[in-house]
Amino acid sequence: MPQKQNNDKKPKVRIVRINLSWVFYLLLIISIGWMLLSNRSVPEKVEWYQVEEMIQAGDVKEVRFVRNDFRGTVSLRPESVQKYSSLFPGGTPTKSSPQFFFLTSTKFDPETTFSELNEALAEDARVKLVIENNENIWRGLLEWLPMIFIILLWIFMMRSMTRNMGGGAGPGVGGMNPFNVGKATGKLADKDKVKVTFKDVAGLYGAKEEVMEIVDFLRNPKKYTALGGKIPKGALLVGPPGTGKTLLAKAVAGEADVPFFSISGSDFVEMFVGVGASRVRDLFAQAKEKAPCIVFIDEIDAVGRARGKNVGFSSNDERENTLNQLLTEMDGFGTNSGVIVLAATNRADILDKALMRAGRFDRQIHVTLPDLNERKEIFQVHLKPLKLAPDFDLELIAKNTPGFSGADIANVCNEAALTAARRGKSEINNQDFSDAVDRVVGGIERKKTIMSPQEKRLTAFHEAGHAVVGWLLPGCDPVLKVSIIPRGQALGLTWSLPDEKVMMSRTDLMDEMCCLVGGRVAEEIVNDGVPCTGALNDFERMTKMAYAMVTYYGMSPAIGNISFYDSTGGGYELTKPYSEKTAELIDAEVKKIVDEITARTRKILTDNWAGLTRLAELLIDKEVIMSDDIESIFGPKAGKHGEERLKKEEEKESDE
Repeated sequence: MPQKQNNDKKPKVRIVRINLSWVFYLLLIISIGWMLLSNRSVPEKVEWYQVEEMIQAGDVKEVRFVRNDFRGTVSLRPESVQKYSSLFPGGTPTKSSPQFFFLTSTKFDPETTFSELNEALAEDARVKLVIENNENIWRGLLEWLPMIFIILLWIFMMRSMTRNMGGGAGPGVGGMNPFNVGKATGKLADKDKVKVTFKDVAGLYGAKEEVMEIVDFLRNPKKYTALGGKIPKGALLVGPPGTGKTLLAKAVAGEADVPFFSISGSDFVEMFVGVGASRVRDLFAQAKEKAPCIVFIDEIDAVGRARGKNVGFSSNDERENTLNQLLTEMDGFGTNSGVIVLAATNRADILDKALMRAGRFDRQIHVTLPDLNERKEIFQVHLKPLKLAPDFDLELIAKNTPGFSGADIANVCNEAALTAARRGKSEINNQDFSDAVDRVVGGIERKKTIMSPQEKRLTAFHEAGHAVVGWLLPGCDPVLKVSIIPRGQALGLTWSLPDEKVMMSRTDLMDEMCCLVGGRVAEEIVNDGVPCTGALNDFERMTKMAYAMVTYYGMSPAIGNISFYDSTGGGYELTKPYSEKTAELIDAEVKKIVDEITARTRKILTDNWAGLTRLAELLIDKEVIMSDDIESIFGPKAGKHGEERLKKEEEKESDE
């Protein structure tokens, strides 16, 4: 049985969208064309008596008279044009007609006047008279064209401006109305739209507990107010970039059964004066209407920077006005109004003190870099969508990523997947993750970089110098891998696994500085004392550490227990906080420390030069060596026992 065709389907209607900018381009082309076309020859003005003489001489072919303009044009006979060349500029008559025009008064009667003139002429010399009224609609329209163009341009600018300022806002926030420029552009998050919960936030144990308590304040306010307590008005999330501050705020939106407003600090500040303060007022007005609720301000340092420290000298700074309004609104809440402000920043040291005081941001929640156990949890979250090999070792990759933030871990997982796909694998193994870590830390391999044998040898001894000193000194971090494959801007890299120390002693810092200068010392020994430019980054880090030991940590006997560190993060002082004599003493102490560690490093490398040479030759051969290769030459990594061994060797040499 044949099937009946379904003719009920409606034809698809194709919507043609007109780009307003093309309309402006079309109008511009029309205007230019009109100007070019209207630039043709213009008839010359003559007086009526001259026209009368031309007619009596029989040289006029046609006269067109516009009655309502009291204006007439004269077209000469072709053979008579040259006769009146003196009336044209430069004596060159125009070939196009009409050649002349004349103006008359309101009392001029064209029918009677031209009839009398034609009666006196022969039949073939009479003038053709055309009388008309000017009804040129396009002329009037073109007179209004500039005004129409300006109006359309204003509408186009207002549409673009409001689309950028408030087009993405939620209901009642911003909008496409140009008069809503002072409205807050914060987004209202509904409970059903936010899917992130505290289960999706791995690690961050202490920060999660603090934030979960804030959510509990909003869910059960009577539990706390019954004892006379007050709900905190604000909490500031402080931590390095990529540690999960914004993700934590999204989890609050997903967990809380209250409205959640989110806005960026930069959204308050615009080019128009007073817009920032107006948006702050509007945001808090909406928040009070929907209380209890949470307001989240991301990157609050965009408006919360300390006042009076601007580089410019403006007395009416828009950002400061916005901050003043924010301070007023945060301190203007009624008791237990149910509005809590969450903010995030990675630069808490530059925030205004008035913003940080109790009553505005009552709590500072520190979101730190994850430790080993937290990194495991973060890896487990990002490894869920990946196809892993059966022998994948999560513990190993977590140990190999110390100091990585949550964003870095997500990047490593993605790079590992891309690396495995690039190699045509169906599963991701530990080697892919190791290469991904190398790429994130050191950059992409520059395989086509051409190095001479001498440069390769110097690079190998340089990296071997780092590795040997780091392996033999107990205060240095354990060396994981050494490579002389160029990555990023470096010709070679030495990876180490930092012990997650909370504090470092002077001995640890000195050992780390010895490891940094080990590359240059090894270069000089193998290159007959001639230094090269490869130690720039090492010297930069070493110099900062030496000055920090002297000026910040009080580790110099000559300076004493004095610290010139500015925790407020001002940075705009034009003078140093110490005298010139103290500055000279600081420089002398730093040089003394650097000379001491350089001499110590040179002695360590000279005493172990045979092993360093073996390591460098192995590095030239393999290009990448692991900690096992170093251990096979120098034995286990120097710890407490290694430190005792070094002391015994030094005592033995001093006795000899």
